[in-house]
Amino acid sequence: MALDSYVGLGRSGLKVSPFCLGAMNFGEDGGMGCGVAEAEKILDAYLDRGGNFVDTANFYTNGHSEAILGDYFAARPGRRDRIVLATKFFGNLHLGDPNGGGAGRKALLSQVEDSLRRLRTDYIDLYWLHNYDWSTPVEETLRTLDDLVTAGKVRYVGFSDTPAWFTAKAHTTALLRGWTPVTALQMEYSLLERTIEGELIPLAQDAGMGLLPWSPLKSGFLAGGWRRGEAAPAGSRRSAVLGAPTEDQFTVIEALARVAREVEASSAAVALAWVQSRPGVTSTLIGPRTLDHLAANLAGLEVRLTPEQTALLDEVSAPTLNFPHALNRAVGPMLKYAGATVDGEPSTVYPPLLQSTERY
Repeated sequence: MALDSYVGLGRSGLKVSPFCLGAMNFGEDGGMGCGVAEAEKILDAYLDRGGNFVDTANFYTNGHSEAILGDYFAARPGRRDRIVLATKFFGNLHLGDPNGGGAGRKALLSQVEDSLRRLRTDYIDLYWLHNYDWSTPVEETLRTLDDLVTAGKVRYVGFSDTPAWFTAKAHTTALLRGWTPVTALQMEYSLLERTIEGELIPLAQDAGMGLLPWSPLKSGFLAGGWRRGEAAPAGSRRSAVLGAPTEDQFTVIEALARVAREVEASSAAVALAWVQSRPGVTSTLIGPRTLDHLAANLAGLEVRLTPEQTALLDEVSAPTLNFPHALNRAVGPMLKYAGATVDGEPSTVYPPLLQSTERY
C-alpha cells in the first residue's frame, strides 16, 4: 500500500489517502507542537509521496495550525486544489463569548469564516462537527451546514467524537429533510481504545460513512518506547498529563512488541497497520511532530500481518463493550435459530425453547 493508493470516503465520491496527515501538532502555541519550518517539511514529505488528505481544527494550537496550512498552500499555487483539506468547528477561541463556539448557527457561521480566513481558501473539503453540542437542536446545525454546502464554502460534512445515537439521529434527519448527510466519522480508535466497535463502527458501516481513527498510537503508548516498570521514554511530552500505561495496557504493548519483532518493523508501524486493516476504517489519522515521526508512521503502510498475528492482537486487546452488545451476540442466535444449524454452526437453545409448542 502507498499514500497514493486512494480510497473512497464512505459512499461519497471523494477519494483520499489511506493515511491522513493530522496537523494538530503544527504550531508551538501551547508548547506541544512544532515550528513552521518543521511543519512545512512534514507537509512536503507527505505530499511528495502522494498523500492528499490533511486534517486540522479551528482551535489546534490556538488557530496557528490552520494558519500554517493556509500560508503553506498559498505559497504553492495549484497544490491546494489537489488535496482534501479538512478542519473542524466547535472550539471557542473567544474568551467570555457564549456564542463563540459550539454548533449553533451564529457560532458556526462565524467559525467557518474564521477558518477560511486562516486557511486562505474559498472552501473546506470536509468540515467536521468536533463534539456533541447538547444545547443546540441538531436541525439548526444540519440546516446551517447544508447552507454552507449550497454556498460552496463546504463540500462534505463529518462528525467527530459524537455519540452513536446522536450521529444516527442527525444523519437520518438530514436524509429525510434533503440536507447534506454525514459523510464520515472521526473517532478515537487503537489497540488500546476499541469501544467504538460496539455502536459507532456498525453505524458507520450501515450508513456508508467513512471512518477515520484518531490517536491510533494512543498518545504514544503504542509507539514502542514504553517498558513495564521503567520511566517514561525520552521525548514523551504528554506523559506528565496522561501518566503511564496501566498494567492491562502494558500487556497489549508487550504483545504488540512481540509481533513487531516477528515482522521486523516498529511497534508504531504494526499498530498503525492493525488499525488501518480494521473493518470499516477508511483512512487513519497520523499526527507527526517531526519529519522522523512521519517516516516512522508511514512505515505502517508497508506492514503485512499474518492472520495469526492479527488474531493475537485482536485477542489481547479485546474490549468490554456496553450492553447490549454481548447479549445480542450470545442470546440472539439462540432465540432466532432455535437449535438450527446455521452457517455450519449449531446454536444453543434455552431450555424453554425445547418444550413442545404444538398447543400454539
